[in-house]
Amino acid sequence: MTLTNRTPEHTVAQLFDHIAPQYDRMNSVISLGTHRLWRRQVMDQMTVRPGDFALDLCCGTGDWTLALAQAVGPAGEVVGLDLSHEMLAIAQQKVCAAHLQSQITLKQGDAMHLPYPDNMFNVVTIGFGLRNVPDAQQVLSEMTRVVKPGGQVVCLETSQPTNPVVHAGWQLYFGHVVPLMGRVVAHHYRAYDYLQRTTHQFVSTEQLAVMFTTAGLHHVHYQRFNLGAAAVHFGTK
Repeated sequence: MTLTNRTPEHTVAQLFDHIAPQYDRMNSVISLGTHRLWRRQVMDQMTVRPGDFALDLCCGTGDWTLALAQAVGPAGEVVGLDLSHEMLAIAQQKVCAAHLQSQITLKQGDAMHLPYPDNMFNVVTIGFGLRNVPDAQQVLSEMTRVVKPGGQVVCLETSQPTNPVVHAGWQLYFGHVVPLMGRVVAHHYRAYDYLQRTTHQFVSTEQLAVMFTTAGLHHVHYQRFNLGAAAVHFGTK
């Protein structure tokens, strides 16, 4: 196994359990609210149809899971899977508030070892979670395994700007400002220091595209957001 994140999974789960109550608020602060715009733009480009069966990995507090449920409609179904019990608890509150219990199933589980048979889902997504797993290549292979032929695998993740001037500002923001905001807003410096480190250490946009191809996906393409601070990758089985 080639480690893309050397922090043990149980430690990652504990970190997210601790910051779950402030997670949505901090996401909005860190991304200046643009993470919602990114997700809407990604949904517009996806091939999700009414009646589809979708899997959302590392679903966190469930925002993308909810968006998928709205896209597949009453005839469809969505599974949201996450390692953190506390993140799933907040996701469940959102599911109930949206009256989507009949369409959404939330499950605590490991994206490295999906408890589903081959060729089960029409689309499999992962949002801001691939950099938190031990082996991103294995997760992509698992996503490819459980998606149906012709189905789509989509990853939205933080990335690293290529412009030197933008990259310098990005390093300052994520390396120093984000952990400080984590201490002030979420009262958890260590968790947000971890999140900025995984952002810095994760593979480049180009490398991730190669990993999609290595997993067996075709028609791989990507789009950068905010001058490269984030990117979405698409692949088809």
